[in-house]
Amino acid sequence: MKSILFFLYLTQLIKRYIFNKALKNDSNKIEMNFIKLLKNPLIINLFLMLVLSVGLLFGTLAWLDDYTRHNEAVVVPDVKGLTVPKAAEFFTSNGLRYSVVDSVFSKTVAPGAIVDLKPEVGAKVKEGRIVYITVNALSAQTAVLPNVQDLSFRQAYALLKASGFTNIEVVYRKGVYDDLSLGVENNAHVLSAGSNIPLIAPLDLIVSKIDLEEPTDSTLIEDTVETNENWF
Repeated sequence: MKSILFFLYLTQLIKRYIFNKALKNDSNKIEMNFIKLLKNPLIINLFLMLVLSVGLLFGTLAWLDDYTRHNEAVVVPDVKGLTVPKAAEFFTSNGLRYSVVDSVFSKTVAPGAIVDLKPEVGAKVKEGRIVYITVNALSAQTAVLPNVQDLSFRQAYALLKASGFTNIEVVYRKGVYDDLSLGVENNAHVLSAGSNIPLIAPLDLIVSKIDLEEPTDSTLIEDTVETNENWF
């Protein structure tokens, strides 16, 4: 009986030894195959390409984040009413650039003062953004007064409008022809053709009328620009 038990025990030891040996051989084969696979030039190149691609991806994202200053913004300062040199200090301190792109004329704003900004005051923009400025002109824009004498009323009026004048009032005076332009006046002063006149200056277009019994003054053709300033 003891001999049988010993034989069975010995048999189990041999089976276990054989199993462990086979398992070890399989592990060695797998390891050797894996090493051979890693040494394969194609696998090495694919691995290097993967590492390089991941590195380029993270590098690009980091560069874009820094270039666009992600989540960083500055507020456009309120510099309306200031001159450009004074406003430049605020732009510089906020990391902004500026460019004067237009000018207008307003009697309610100091000459040379900033009247408008793009982007608007208070807007959040990236550092380094260019702010486009509109300033108030130092003087009113002028134009050359065209020669409208002896033209029909319609021709004279259209010519003045085409020259940029906006404040035109028609004054009829007795004459030998109907609707003939006699000239242009400002505050009862005759204006000479070729003179430089502010575009917002009030102009009286003098037109003749045959059957006019009494002088007719200030017949307004259309809405005019209100002004109390005497330009001459």
